[in-house]
Amino acid sequence: MIAYAIRRILLIVPTLFAIMVINFAIIQAAPGGPVEQMISRLKGNNVSATQRVSGGTGETMSGNAASSGQSRYRGARGLDPAFIKELEHQYGFDKPPLERFLLMMKNYLTFDFGNSFFRDRRVVDLIRDKLPVSISIGLWTTLITYLVSIPLGIRKAVRDGSRFDVWSSGVIIVGYAVPSFLFAVLLIVLFAGGSYLKIFPLRGLVGDDWAVLPWPMRIADYFWHIALPIAALVIGGFATLTMLTKNCFLDEINKQYVLTARAKGLTERRVLYGHVFRNAMLLVVAGFPAAFIGILFTGSLLIEVIFSLDGLGLLGFEAAINRDYPIMFATLYVFTLIGLLLKLVSDLTYMLIDPRIDFARRGG
Repeated sequence: MIAYAIRRILLIVPTLFAIMVINFAIIQAAPGGPVEQMISRLKGNNVSATQRVSGGTGETMSGNAASSGQSRYRGARGLDPAFIKELEHQYGFDKPPLERFLLMMKNYLTFDFGNSFFRDRRVVDLIRDKLPVSISIGLWTTLITYLVSIPLGIRKAVRDGSRFDVWSSGVIIVGYAVPSFLFAVLLIVLFAGGSYLKIFPLRGLVGDDWAVLPWPMRIADYFWHIALPIAALVIGGFATLTMLTKNCFLDEINKQYVLTARAKGLTERRVLYGHVFRNAMLLVVAGFPAAFIGILFTGSLLIEVIFSLDGLGLLGFEAAINRDYPIMFATLYVFTLIGLLLKLVSDLTYMLIDPRIDFARRGG
């Protein structure tokens, strides 16, 4: 297991490098970079999302309109070419793409992500500030989803075809069909002062007076604030895992070794959790990294917006809209690294659950 883990850790380096190369190349081909963003801001244009994609409005300024000649930046007519070159130097675009990429990766090895183009802060500080929000949402949502879905899926498999199985399947289908952000809106209307009760706060991860509260009250305040966001994500996210657990258990229950175990006089509980559980959980464990990453960085984006939770999902989205490349590539780097490490943890968990699995012998 140790040799396999070392080999997988070494493979993380070229995998991460390849992902960064592909995304860097795509970004270079996309219009509306940070230089165009700054030109539009300096001209006083209200840059919408559509204009950002097109790289500005292209309108000229009054005054020295002909001094810049032809420019490769839209909307740069009327600006001094020396000023454009200064902007390029400020954002690092005076260097060839290859040189910029190699310098970026060299800095990323030490987690030096540079400064944000438009927030005037170090990117690592921004990520550090937003990370607790995203980890809180992703960790608790994934944990509660697994704690609910696995027992529910096992019970549905044991009572396959019963009334419980039918009505619980109906609830699951509704939960799967309705997006999480609609559940979030419904919860706000019902429990956050929207139209009925005002039990839970509407915004923020903690209250304004959190720092002065004693520790027991801090913990209570924290869970009080995340109750509705987590509930919205769990309701919309437990359907797939529940049905996966049920189908895995049904597949294992019908196998010969289960019939043999029952014929030996083992209790149903011993059969389910002593024999079936270990084999049925393999696919469920395999889906953990994808589920966690999905909730952590993508699935919670609208939830962060609705509940005013300033996390990594919102940070990455705003960086993409504003073409804030340091934040874009830094969040991509962090997301990918976490995802690869979680995949390794998933494989090692495989081997702990079922010692018969040996990825090293299979060429892992």
